[in-house]
Amino acid sequence: MAEQQVLSQLAAAMSDSPAPIYQRVKQAIVNQIRSGMWQPHQRVPSESELVNELGVSRMTINRALRELTSEGFLLRMQGVGTFVAEAKAYTAMLEVHNIAEEIAERGHRHSSKVLRMISRAADSEQALALGIQPGQTVFYSQIVHYENDIPVQLEDRFVNPQAAPDYLQQDFTLLTPHHYLSQAAPLTAGEHVVEAVSPTDEQRELLALAAHEPCLLIRRRTWHGTRVVTSARLLYPGSRYQLFGRFKSHGDTRNS
Repeated sequence: MAEQQVLSQLAAAMSDSPAPIYQRVKQAIVNQIRSGMWQPHQRVPSESELVNELGVSRMTINRALRELTSEGFLLRMQGVGTFVAEAKAYTAMLEVHNIAEEIAERGHRHSSKVLRMISRAADSEQALALGIQPGQTVFYSQIVHYENDIPVQLEDRFVNPQAAPDYLQQDFTLLTPHHYLSQAAPLTAGEHVVEAVSPTDEQRELLALAAHEPCLLIRRRTWHGTRVVTSARLLYPGSRYQLFGRFKSHGDTRNS
């Protein structure tokens, strides 16, 4: 759809209700999305274009776009632009899944970029997480995972070489660490810790995050038998992901 046509349709969708102007702008954009006039991944006109077409202040447009992003209607990528968001992708919080398979199940394309693949001496924190002695060798990888070329996960992973000695020889642009580790040291137990965090400047750049956008962090450890296999930090853009879990009640809800 031609950009001027997009702007003209949005202007026509603006209501003349007595609501604050930023709310009227938000509602007009939401109506365009819900009606299918604006499709997922479609670029949204810039702030300057919206200011000129709608005749409102830049502050009004900025607030409308910022709130629509936090509400999940839009996706703002630093240095790239603002786009119509899809319904949030999700990852299963209580299970361990292959991110490539999760993305494929949504009918989308997974790709990845390997940033680091090295061996190093474990510091005290890494040694404690992996159940080894400080100074022992650990394998470290850092990988960005993409869904339809949009970064959705930054994976920092430490691996116990005794459990997966060939880890550094793998091509993780062709398979995921999860796929390899599932064969080298099949999962027998795992733990997750989930928290909301503010990313570093480097993480913000790697995930193409807007300023001040928070992230979801999963700290994951997995075991094969009595041996810790891996300790991973999985960082997700808060506006693009949600965590999902399901459980069954056993009849006693006193501690729920």
